[in-house]
Amino acid sequence: MDEGGIAANVARAIATALDWTSTPDARAAAHSYLESIKAGDTHVLANTSFLLVKRDWSSEIRLHAFKMLQHLVRLRWDQLNPVDRRKFANLAIDLMSEIANPSEEWALKSQTAALVAEIVRKEGPNLWQELLPSIITLSNMGPIQAELVSMVLRWLPEDITVHNEDLEGDKRRTLLRGLSQSLPEILPLLYTLLERHYGAAIMEASRQQMDIAKQHVAAVVAAVNAVNAYAEWAPLPDLAKYGIIYGCGFLLTSPDFRVHACEFFKLVTPRKRPVDAASDFDSAMRSVFEVLMNVTKDFFMNVLPLIARFSHFYLQQMLGFLQHSKLALHYQSLLFWLSLMRDLMSKSKTALTDGLNTGTGQANNEKRKMLALVTDDICCAILDMSFQRMLMKEKVHPGIAPAIGTLELWSDDFDSKVDFSQYRSRLLELIRFIACHKPLVAAAKVSERITEVIKSFMLVLLPTKDLAMIESMHLALENVVTAIFDGSNEYGKHSTEIQLSLHQIFEGLLQQLISLKWTEPTLVEVLGHYLDALGPFLRYYPDAVGAVINKLFELLTSLPFMVKDPSTSSARRARLQICTSFIRIAKAANESLLPHMKGIASTMTYLQTEGVLLRAEQNLLGEAFLVMASSAGVQQQQEVLVWLLEPLSKQWTQSEWQESYLTDSTSLLRLCADTQFMWSVFHTVTFFEKALKRSGFRKGSLSSENSSKTNSPAEHPMVSHLSWMLPPLLKLLRAIHALWSPSVTQALPGEMRAAMSMSDVEKAGLLGEGKTKLPKGALTFHDGSQFDISREAYSESNEADIRNWLRGIRDSGYSILGLSATLGDSFFRCVDPHSVILALVENIQYMEFRHIKQLVHLALVPLVKFCPSDLWDAWLEKLLHPLFLHVWQALTCSWSSLLREGKAKVPDLHGVLAGSDLKVEVMEEKLLRDLTREICSLFSVLAAPGLNAAVPSLEQAGQVNQMDDSSTRDLGAFASSSMVGFVLNKKDLAIPILKICIEAFGWTDSEAMSKVTPLCGLVILLAISTDNVELREFVCKDLFSAIIQGLTLESNAIISAELVGLCREIFIYLSNRDPSPRQILLSLPCITLQDLLAFEEALSKTGSPKEQKQHMKSLLIMATGNQLKALATQKAVNIITNVTMRSRNSDAAPETSLDEGDTIGLAAIT
Repeated sequence: MDEGGIAANVARAIATALDWTSTPDARAAAHSYLESIKAGDTHVLANTSFLLVKRDWSSEIRLHAFKMLQHLVRLRWDQLNPVDRRKFANLAIDLMSEIANPSEEWALKSQTAALVAEIVRKEGPNLWQELLPSIITLSNMGPIQAELVSMVLRWLPEDITVHNEDLEGDKRRTLLRGLSQSLPEILPLLYTLLERHYGAAIMEASRQQMDIAKQHVAAVVAAVNAVNAYAEWAPLPDLAKYGIIYGCGFLLTSPDFRVHACEFFKLVTPRKRPVDAASDFDSAMRSVFEVLMNVTKDFFMNVLPLIARFSHFYLQQMLGFLQHSKLALHYQSLLFWLSLMRDLMSKSKTALTDGLNTGTGQANNEKRKMLALVTDDICCAILDMSFQRMLMKEKVHPGIAPAIGTLELWSDDFDSKVDFSQYRSRLLELIRFIACHKPLVAAAKVSERITEVIKSFMLVLLPTKDLAMIESMHLALENVVTAIFDGSNEYGKHSTEIQLSLHQIFEGLLQQLISLKWTEPTLVEVLGHYLDALGPFLRYYPDAVGAVINKLFELLTSLPFMVKDPSTSSARRARLQICTSFIRIAKAANESLLPHMKGIASTMTYLQTEGVLLRAEQNLLGEAFLVMASSAGVQQQQEVLVWLLEPLSKQWTQSEWQESYLTDSTSLLRLCADTQFMWSVFHTVTFFEKALKRSGFRKGSLSSENSSKTNSPAEHPMVSHLSWMLPPLLKLLRAIHALWSPSVTQALPGEMRAAMSMSDVEKAGLLGEGKTKLPKGALTFHDGSQFDISREAYSESNEADIRNWLRGIRDSGYSILGLSATLGDSFFRCVDPHSVILALVENIQYMEFRHIKQLVHLALVPLVKFCPSDLWDAWLEKLLHPLFLHVWQALTCSWSSLLREGKAKVPDLHGVLAGSDLKVEVMEEKLLRDLTREICSLFSVLAAPGLNAAVPSLEQAGQVNQMDDSSTRDLGAFASSSMVGFVLNKKDLAIPILKICIEAFGWTDSEAMSKVTPLCGLVILLAISTDNVELREFVCKDLFSAIIQGLTLESNAIISAELVGLCREIFIYLSNRDPSPRQILLSLPCITLQDLLAFEEALSKTGSPKEQKQHMKSLLIMATGNQLKALATQKAVNIITNVTMRSRNSDAAPETSLDEGDTIGLAAIT
């Protein structure tokens, strides 16, 4: 057969092999024929392939033909004689001229260049020297030809930087030698191409000749990529000599090319200085540094890691920028130093653990060498600068201006994206790093600075409202002390000499602070901050604890107890700060306070007896005492709790106040009118919460998923107090919840109704606006907002007081129930479930979204997690059914309104402002999303592995599924050992949960969706493992259809893999028991029965879940006509652009901007 006939046959075989609709037998035959051509006569293979790369054929066939040519060169080149090899090379060069056409696809041009490069690598330097003149001539013919030549130059050194088993060591060395000898021709050529086509691109763009400009841009990109292929190994002086460093530095100024040019510097900066390096290496590296330092401000962060690789000389330059009086220069250098120190300190700490890893050990050795360059002098300079700049320009008093000099301090108008608190936190982070690295230097510097500031303050006698300098330094002290003494036992690794020096420095500072005789409330508050900042120091030097405690009580008693005038509240704030300092010191000093507990208790008792402690202050001191007791063991905690709680229990358990104030909502109004008793109740409830948190609880206990492993009654000191503590609290919560019942709300006075509405602070939080600055003695709610807890000093309550009281009682009450639930049997078997259910969900249908969110988060999640399985019937069914039934209806209504009208219409904001107000719409959407995510979080708790250990794995369920139906179990068999099995077995409970799951697939909230999928996965598992027909029909029809519908939303792209996986599980394990999955797939617009059969055949040929998921994904994309935006988005993100990079360059790819379509408000960023 002639060559044309063979070429036609090969073309048909390629088309058949690539056609999805071809039968499996046809595709197999085509593959077999193509393999025979590749393994047959080399002349036939070469001639056929050269015919098929012509423009007469489709792109797919041409690409395959190029692959066949590359196969010949790579694996069968030696079978050609020298004449044929030279002829082959000439034909490949001719192909470059032919394919240099604007209409040609980039992939074809890339394959042509790769082919030529492969030939040169096989033939060696001699062929390259012969081809180089024609290559240079071709590059001068136009931008497309220049792009092709750059591609060839980019591919040539591939085997030098990336190991290729096809190229032996001798040939690799020969190639390196040949290319090194050609650098005087290659590098000038690349610089010329960069310069020529960059200028041409700018010129053509100015003429609006955009098509031609794009060709020149492509040539520049190809040239930069070629340069990067030489950057790792070409001598650095050569890169400087031939203008490559200058050229790439110039491209850093261009937004179109800076990412590619930055890659060059990423490859150059790690280059080590050769032992025999001449001055030209240093000169070249200095040029690199100068280029990086001159980049524009908006791109500076991209080159910070590169600058960090330079040595002491460059660190000195960066220190100069950090100390510069101009804020802009200082700030950019601050980011550099943070990045550098963060990297160096983290690596040095892991050096010992990674010592066995040679590569990691070597890297850490380099880091330690770099860290050694950060000398004492540099650290002193950094600390001096940081202390000076912890002030805000607007808060500097003229009296201290001379000390600042010409320093340009932070101002609100410097950077709209960064506020002062963020800037200061970066300064403090840098101070911590320096203190970890050089503890003695940091300790001496911070002590010296505080001493200087205090002396200056005493001399200048500034008014107490102008304390910016002295207030700022307590933060510096706190961070230095924490870095040296707190965490990971780093302090114990220091030598005795260093420890002694640190002791002397901080003991001297402490004595100076204790000797201060400040009585002005603002100064007392500041002094309290300084003393508690030294808490970690007291852990190692307990001898100083007694003096600190005495000073704190001295400060507390020096302030007036009751201030009637609300305008002079600074004394109250100062008293609260001193009490808070006790807590902070108790936390930080740990066991060091134990010997002083009796003395502290005696003083507290005396102050209480004298009536000079407000309840808020008593609570704080009591909390501090609980923190101290937590270090002494359970018995000590029990004794402390009895001492603290016994007085409260006498009042709390009295029936008189409960009958007077908690019988109904009307009586609750009388409680709010009795201001003193109202706040007494508030402080009692909040202290109950603190007692539960501080006694016997550890963070890990709240994350437990298995209720059988909670603390036993003997282990927790609060167990004996639950019986008297909870009943009145439940009555109080029930009465508060009833206020939102319409029949009750209508009868309430206007002030109470106003107090039940959302505060301005809450609204600002929903809008993401800046938080209002609140008093320093404020209580923090569970959502982060605050209010002043010293309101008990006032004789009358107002609307804001009642609102804060209601909110505080509700949040603390929920938290108390949640914390109590973590006790397991001690709570669930000793508390009446009916009273809890009445208190929490009796009026759930009237609760506002933000209240339900808090209820779920603080109370219901722990109740579900820790409820013993034999009590699920008594507790969870009646507790969760009203919740899910109401939430399903409420969320459905609000999401429907949001998606149709752009307004969520939640109950929290009814009547607040006009319904069309944009701010109201944003707040409503935020409330809706918050509740949706919290409910879905509860779903993820229901599906937690610890609560569903009895559910078989997918593999086990699949094995059962392959047997007859008699091998499946009844759904009820899982009701006592699986939370999801329990829920599904209760039809009234299951229906609203499953309906929410189905509808959640249509809500544009990826975070909520990610929390629903674990529950859906378990529902599918139980449908596979049981014989429940209703459940199987739901999964195969409703859930399968909803998942596919969910893939149409772009917001679900982040969890598209999980959704495709669920589709796979349903189809593979259930389609043989229910026809719905096949029917749903066949109902999609672009699928035929033949497509489905081919899909099923492909599934049958692989047991790999990963491959099966890929088949399912491909089928869904094809069957919907690529309308599944979640999958299309993923595809768009992963698409290969016109620059093929090795893995090392993946971080240089520009970000892809995704369009969310017609969504508005918060939906656009979800």
